[in-house]
Amino acid sequence: MEINYTVTAIVVLLIIALIIFLIRRNKKDERTFKKEVIDSEKRVEKHDDQHV
Repeated sequence: MEINYTVTAIVVLLIIALIIFLIRRNKKDERTFKKEVIDSEKRVEKHDDQHV
């Protein structure tokens, strides 16, 4: 049984590219989530001040 190194290399590169893509996407989503949480907390504080 022979190993086709070309196909193996392509598969490994695709897996590495997928991992890098997922890590970048996760960091971007995390930054967006943190910004949304901070913004929502600011809106809540303003809301509380108006009703007091």
